[in-house]
Order: sequence, then C-alpha cells, then structure tokens
Amino acid sequence: MTAIERYLEENYDRFLAELFEFLSIPSVSAAPEHNADTRRCAEWLAAHINGIGIKAETHETAGHPIVYGEWNGAGADAPTVLFYGHYDVQPVDPLDLWTNPPFGPVIRDGNIYARGATDDKGQVFLHIKALEAHLKTTGSLPVNVKLLIEGEEEVGSNNLERFIAENTDTLLCDCVLISDTPIFAPGIPSLVYGLRGLCYMEVTVTGPNRDLHSGAFGGAVENPINALCAMIARLKDAYGRITIPGFYDDVRLLSPEEQAEFARLPFSQQNYNSGLNIPAEFGEFGYTTNERVWARPTLDVNGIYGGYTGEGAKTVLPSKASAKISMRLVPDQDNSDIARKFERYFRSIAPPTVTVNVTELHGANPVITPRESRGMNAATQALEYAYGKKPFHVREGGSIPVCLLFDTILHAPTVLMGFGLSDENAHSPDEHFLLDNFKKGMTATAMFYKLV
Repeated sequence: MTAIERYLEENYDRFLAELFEFLSIPSVSAAPEHNADTRRCAEWLAAHINGIGIKAETHETAGHPIVYGEWNGAGADAPTVLFYGHYDVQPVDPLDLWTNPPFGPVIRDGNIYARGATDDKGQVFLHIKALEAHLKTTGSLPVNVKLLIEGEEEVGSNNLERFIAENTDTLLCDCVLISDTPIFAPGIPSLVYGLRGLCYMEVTVTGPNRDLHSGAFGGAVENPINALCAMIARLKDAYGRITIPGFYDDVRLLSPEEQAEFARLPFSQQNYNSGLNIPAEFGEFGYTTNERVWARPTLDVNGIYGGYTGEGAKTVLPSKASAKISMRLVPDQDNSDIARKFERYFRSIAPPTVTVNVTELHGANPVITPRESRGMNAATQALEYAYGKKPFHVREGGSIPVCLLFDTILHAPTVLMGFGLSDENAHSPDEHFLLDNFKKGMTATAMFYKLV
C-alpha cells in the first residue's frame, strides 16, 4: 500500500463526514427558493478546496457562481489537467418517494443516499480527496491542476460558455478530466470515449382557429391531434429506422474492434428487460442493445399534448396539438444539419388541412475522444490499478454539451472517467452512490494524476 493509499484509508471516515456536509446543502439550481443555498454550497466548496492547499474562489456569473481553483507548483514543463464537475443538483420531487430526506444523507446497504450523491457531488468530492492525499503525503502534486466546478449544469450551463471564452488563457490545459458518467457495472470499470449529441425540437400542428364541438364539426374539420399522431408515425419505419431523408448520411459506423469490445461486455438482455419490466426490447434492426444506445442515432417523442386531458369527458376537437421530439446523434452528425432536415421533412408530410410550426429548442454535437490519447492511457492504467482489472472502453448514450466547449474553445481532449452506476437514480428519488466506487474512485483518480 502506497503512502497515498494509506492516507485515503486512514482518513476515510472523515471524508464521509465531509461529504455528508456537502450533500446536506440543497443546491437545487432550478429552484429560485434555493438560490441562497446554491451560493452557500459554492462558498463551502471553495473554502474546502482552499483548506486542502489549492487556491480557489467563487466567480460571479449571471446565474449561480462558478468555483475555480488552481495549483501550478509542478512547473511549466509538467502537464496540466483541468477537472470539470458541478455542485448543483436536480430538484427532489416527488418528495414522498424518498426513503430518507434527500438532503439528509444516510448510508444503507453499502450506498450513500442523498440528492447529488452520484450526480455529481460524490464524484466531484472524490477528486478533491485524491488531490488532498497527494498534497498531504508529498507536499506536492505530480501535475498542474485546475478545478472548474459550476453550479448550473442541471439547468443547461447557460453561463459556462461565456466564462470559458472569457478565461481561455487561464483555463488552458493538456486534457480535461470529468467524472459525471457511469462505469459499466459494479466491479467492472469502464472508460467512456464517446457521447451522443442531441437535437431537440418542438412541433405544433394547428387546425381551426378555436376548439370546436366534436359532434358539430367532427368529420368535416381535421383534428390536429390525429394529424400530429399520423405525422409522428411516419418518422420511423417498422424496423426502427428513422425515415428523414439524409438522416444517416454522416453516421460513422462502428469499427470491427469496437463491435468486438462491446460484445465482450458481460451484458444480459434478459436481465436488462426484467430490470425495466418490459416484455421485449425494441430498437433499430440489426444492432445489439449496447450498439443502439451508444453508437446509433435515435428519434423519440418526449411529450405530446393538446385537447382535453382532465377528468371525465369533453367532446372537443382541439385547435392545436404539440409534441417535443429529441434525436440523439452520433459521430459525425451535426445537430444544426439534422434540425434542418427534420423541419423540412416534417413540413413535407403534413396534410394540407393543417399548418405546422417547428422550433429548434437546443442541440449539441456528439463527442469522440481518441482511445489512445495520453489522458485515456493514464485513465486506463489508473482504473486497472484501482479495480484490479483492465477497464472496457465504451460509449455513453447521453450528452454532455460542455465536452464540446472544451474541444472547440480550449482544444483539449476530454477524459470521461466516471464512477457512478446507471441505476443509481441520478435524477430520481432515492439517488445513491456505491461506497465501493467512492473508495476505488479516490484511488483511481489519485493514480491518474500521477500517470498522466
């Protein structure tokens, strides 16, 4: 056992107590009534980082503060790692589904339960403790380190791009390290090297200029809900393929090596289905579940609304109907290009009896990190050291738009070395974080800073 590992072991109980304090602050960025709490959390975090020997302070934005810290004692010739995370958390509703109060952390069945436990306070904190272990045992760090921890990730990071653009010289680094992704399964480490992008659209189909009596007008006037449903049904075929012309033109196919590595993962389709209580899986024909989620684009209706939805019956023929539709994108698709193709096709399949409005709400391009980069090699070795087995290289179905900012503004490759699990209820009641991953995460990140 190294001196750093011994320090982590001997101070583990204190680390948990400090993490409990961090998790107890209700830094819900989406709720104005928690603005003071969110600021208090930023100030607590900055003070804690200062306490371990890294100079840190809060920076004002138009929204919630950004915590920034740096340690440059390794010298100009040493690599610089920028760690990114977030201290804000999701709202807790519905509160009655929590076993314990969301901001009253408890340990149960080998997990720490609290809002923010896995997303992202627990993962942020293990990095701070790994850096503390280096500083307290050696008086130094192997590399220069910059910490960028924001308070608006859960509400879209609206002020982060401006902060990065205005502080580019300050933030320059050799690689960006993020721990806000899951490993494949307990005891099975994995490194994420690809994220899907996102194209999010809202559509509205309008018929008559007001709601109508369905008896007096039904059969003579187009029902916008019926029209919208028919249009949505034409967006995909029976094989799960998206029918928008040109949608797949730029899709990068998986290499045989990637397919082989995905196939080696200990994945059970039966367990996957039973865990979700679904009778059978569904997806694009010709691909496995992991390939569909990690490396194939999607189109999903996220919400559909219109007409009467209250209790009882109201025989109304509605004036309009709307839907929110998201498309997950893969390398080398571009969200702006897909938005244009979607709008053009959606308008083309509308019947002449309605008018259509299409709005692009937001988007992000996919991200792919070279698997043989210096940062990825260091992360691979660090995870193997902590878990005793070589990690799988996988992709992630979700999107982290900030990765694109780091790529386009800082021109720095991103290493996604997360320690959560996909079933830890990150945005749901009873969010939790496996303590074994908290422990191994501290060891792995401490080793990463040494190896990179």
